[in-house]
Amino acid sequence: MGMYIMLTNLTDEGRKTVNNNPDRISQVNKEVEEMGAKILAQYALLGPHDFVTFIDAPDKQTVIKIAMDLGARGTMHTTTMAAMTIDEFVEAMS
Repeated sequence: MGMYIMLTNLTDEGRKTVNNNPDRISQVNKEVEEMGAKILAQYALLGPHDFVTFIDAPDKQTVIKIAMDLGARGTMHTTTMAAMTIDEFVEAMS
């Protein structure tokens, strides 16, 4: 499994959805897990992004599917990055 960080920005439609139904966030998280990933942590942010989500996924194809599916809904834009621990980074550099 690999670690991925997803930064999310809600669209106007997404903000309306969350405002009217805050539980929608948990529903979407469940859908992400049904697509084969595990959400390790999620935080609401103040600043240029609305949420940061830490995802454990078996491969990049799974993360691509998740990002494309979520983006196609029209309620959010995502930026997804692969991440590794410092130990993994140091090992790769050795």
